[in-house]
Amino acid sequence: MKGILLMTLFAPLAGAILNGFLGTWFRKKAHFPAIVAVGLSFLGSLVLFQWSLQHPLGQEWILYTWVPVADLRVPFGLLFDRLAAIMLLVVTTVSFLVHIYSIGYMADDPGYRRYFAYLNLFVFSMLLLVLANNFLLLFVGWEAVGLCSYLLIGFWYEKKTASDAGKKAFIVNRIGDAGFLLGIFTLFATFGTLEYTRIFEIVQSNPGYFSGVLAAATLFLFMGAVGKSAQFPLYVWLPDAMEGPTPVSALIHAATMVTAGVYMVARSHPLFQEVPQIGTLVASIGAFTAIFAASIALVTDDIKRVLAYSTISQLGYMFVAVGLGAYTAGIFHLFTHAFFKGLLFLAAGSVMHATGGELNMHKMGGLWKKMPHTGWTFVIGALALSGIPPLAGFFSKDEILASAFRTGHTLIWGVAWATAFLTALYMFRLIFKVFFGNPRDPALYEHAHESPPVMTVPMWILAVLSVTVGWLGLGEESSLFHRFLAPTLGHLEIVPPMVEKEAGLGLILLSVAAGLAGIWLAYQMFLKGSPNPTALAQRAGFFYRLLKGKYYVDELYQTVIVTPIRGLAVLTFRLVDRILIDGTVNLTGKSLAATGNVIRKGSSARTRTYLFWVLLGAHVLLWFLLKGR
Repeated sequence: MKGILLMTLFAPLAGAILNGFLGTWFRKKAHFPAIVAVGLSFLGSLVLFQWSLQHPLGQEWILYTWVPVADLRVPFGLLFDRLAAIMLLVVTTVSFLVHIYSIGYMADDPGYRRYFAYLNLFVFSMLLLVLANNFLLLFVGWEAVGLCSYLLIGFWYEKKTASDAGKKAFIVNRIGDAGFLLGIFTLFATFGTLEYTRIFEIVQSNPGYFSGVLAAATLFLFMGAVGKSAQFPLYVWLPDAMEGPTPVSALIHAATMVTAGVYMVARSHPLFQEVPQIGTLVASIGAFTAIFAASIALVTDDIKRVLAYSTISQLGYMFVAVGLGAYTAGIFHLFTHAFFKGLLFLAAGSVMHATGGELNMHKMGGLWKKMPHTGWTFVIGALALSGIPPLAGFFSKDEILASAFRTGHTLIWGVAWATAFLTALYMFRLIFKVFFGNPRDPALYEHAHESPPVMTVPMWILAVLSVTVGWLGLGEESSLFHRFLAPTLGHLEIVPPMVEKEAGLGLILLSVAAGLAGIWLAYQMFLKGSPNPTALAQRAGFFYRLLKGKYYVDELYQTVIVTPIRGLAVLTFRLVDRILIDGTVNLTGKSLAATGNVIRKGSSARTRTYLFWVLLGAHVLLWFLLKGR
């Protein structure tokens, strides 16, 4: 099994190296080594999943000692358990389908082989993050996915908006990662090791003893998760990340970078369980982020950015779950969300492919007739995201809502419930504007066409998964999904439940009602025109402008953080670089030049000048001799 695990991990790296260094051999066949590499990882993850069914506790493999410095001994070790098995399935399945889809989407791009090299490297980085057996190796994967996101978001670097978006993603994540590093330093200073199993054993054998230190450590670790998983206030990079190719967006949002923070909190659950107040903070930030991002999506016109804000919102749901100790519920929503969000992004890419790259939904309309496969898959993904039974999102989202209500966090439950309503409203606003009604741009409508099978087949596979995988969570804590992860994550251990299990039906009905109400209101507003959305926007006045301006968070950051730092940088450049450093160097040069000029004038090749210096020297020497007597 060790060999299969190594193949699963390193096959995408081999694909990246082949395309990166030997890609000129492949040219327009650059997808071949990339897809073979990810396909091997996918097959390996299936074999490993089967192995995990017979080995519930998993296994750890130490390949070699990576960092031997003083008291710090960090192995290059891999940990494979049932949590890793789920993550491997998610990452490799979605990645494999995205690679296939990319053959059609990126067919005419001049950076074809570079794209597939970056994509393979992205998958390897995420797999390393998932399989690491210690926090330092996890951090290597953590930073590697950040690097790959920078390369892929700014893939079309000749566009200023794309290069700026890549830089923004990289810089904003550095803020969170600084906190993440502080968390790693705190853990090492406290426990003398960075290996998961050793730290968790010490904490679990001394309950309550390390709660003070763990409060700081988990808060720092969560700062990293806030940046990587785009939670408030470090969410601002993710909407701009839509400048990258759409298959990249699908990979980032569904299976790689943004899920890393949720995975890290779930992996570190023995630490977070010791400090429930930090867990409550995690859940509160998740709930606020969920409704905050959903409200912006209501008035966003760019179809990819609607999905980006949707991802931010759904990640908020996941943090609500892991913050409240419902770790399996959070991972279950990560699992289901990967399939329907990957589907939605690929369907959005299909719309762009059909309309010449258009993103503004107000220019579309009536596209269902032109691209029925894309329309059907988009609706399936939207229904799953809206939590409509029996699709996947219904099971995972409702479990999170039930966990919040049963543990007494009624305010968090209320916010999450309202977010479910907004989610259905903004998703079906998009669908009714894009696929139904009359075409708003005749030229765009005439140009529209269905995408080729290499793009629609991966979409249909994800659509089937979006319908079916939710049933794995039927029965909540008695479900197949919960029983599978119980050896790794355990069950929800927060006491006491506020309501009895019998009240669960009422919670389910309320949740479904919120989704259906959102769909009905979207139908009335954006298809029937009653109430008229334009009139509502005018009546909303300031509140509508606030949403349209995305709460002016970017402008606030520009004013409060970016402009002062840039001003300080300019001041430092002028004072330190120009005056102090350049001034010192220039003064030294000018002094030497002046001295040289004086000496040069004394070497004029004139006899009377030399005689003058000889006589002057003789007088000075005579003066010293007389003074000595």
